Amino acid sequence: MIRAYKFLMRPTVGQTIALGEMLRDHCSLYNGALQERRDAYRHVSKTSVKYGMQSAQLKEIRAFDPERQGRWSFSSQQATLRRLDKAMQAFFRRVKSGGTPGHPRFRGVNWFDTVDFPKDGDGCRWDSTPHDPVTRVRFQGIGHVRVNRHRQVVGKVKTVSVKREGRRWYVVLTAEQVLPHPLPATGSVVGIDMGIVSFLTTSGGEHVANPRHGRAAAAKLEAAQQALSRCQRRSNRRQKAADKVAALHRGVRRRRLDHAHKTALGLVRKHDFIAHEDLKIRNMSAAPAPKPDPGKPGAFLSNGAAAKAALNRSIADAGWGVFLTILNAKAESAGREVMAVDPRNTSRRCPECGHTAKENRPTQETFRCVSCGHQAHADAVGALNVLRAGLVRREAQPA
Repeated sequence: MIRAYKFLMRPTVGQTIALGEMLRDHCSLYNGALQERRDAYRHVSKTSVKYGMQSAQLKEIRAFDPERQGRWSFSSQQATLRRLDKAMQAFFRRVKSGGTPGHPRFRGVNWFDTVDFPKDGDGCRWDSTPHDPVTRVRFQGIGHVRVNRHRQVVGKVKTVSVKREGRRWYVVLTAEQVLPHPLPATGSVVGIDMGIVSFLTTSGGEHVANPRHGRAAAAKLEAAQQALSRCQRRSNRRQKAADKVAALHRGVRRRRLDHAHKTALGLVRKHDFIAHEDLKIRNMSAAPAPKPDPGKPGAFLSNGAAAKAALNRSIADAGWGVFLTILNAKAESAGREVMAVDPRNTSRRCPECGHTAKENRPTQETFRCVSCGHQAHADAVGALNVLRAGLVRREAQPA
């Protein structure tokens, strides 16, 4: 299995400047390659430029500009070109499927924050000074950078990445590991129903509160963004205001991740099998379509966009997608099984008699079966139905 590690780097002043220059030059390479693709397609010949063609030009680019492009790792520059190629492939895939295309855009200096090294030892070296108790990582053109290694890296390091977050620099590793020993079996199975009022509810009736980190920081974020909007462009004051906004967003993201990790770890330690709803989060948070007024050309009827926007903010603040990704990763490491099931009617089906009706859920929290009179919390009913559907699907799968 592949596991990722993220460590804080502590570069010197000179290394910090060099890291920024590396990101700047990779950003320039990315934008230049994108411009070449655009120009070739706009030509009457409709030429399509591929990754192999652009990668073959790197040798000439490095020789022409040795003080900038020639300083950095050839493999990392290839990785940047592959990054653009993946973005273009995703664009054409969306065009063919009829979705919103979203053509790759040119990146500003502050929009390009990651450089990848596809192989440890090729342009970079993790733990480059093993004889020294202080861990360092070496990058071509930068040197040996100190790393705050807060835990041991298990397995063989495969890839190394440099990531900038605000004024901090991180190194991200991927290591190939043998499958760990699974946790002891508990004999427990659980279904979870994810929501807004409660972050999740288990089939046993346990509720995990929704911390609403985004809402808690909304007032500070609003004040910081207003201060940013009042600053003049390209000024030191604006840069400080932008750093403050980014720091607030970064704090919200870290608290959300911390909550997701702790919640997922608790589920994995307690249960052998976890069933959850197969939520289409992107569809759930889509903006409602406009409703033209047939009696007034050019006018539109109310479509509930304001209320839907508030719901979308709550869905984004809950971070369901991040939590499910973490849950699957932790379950794989612990030898647990996670199953996604169809969420339709899970909160409208009576767990006692099986009657399914919209009237079974008169309010957001109340479930009252109109057929047999069974009453319970609606989220607990949904979690129980999710568990049953997950167990049925597990039994139906071939061994």
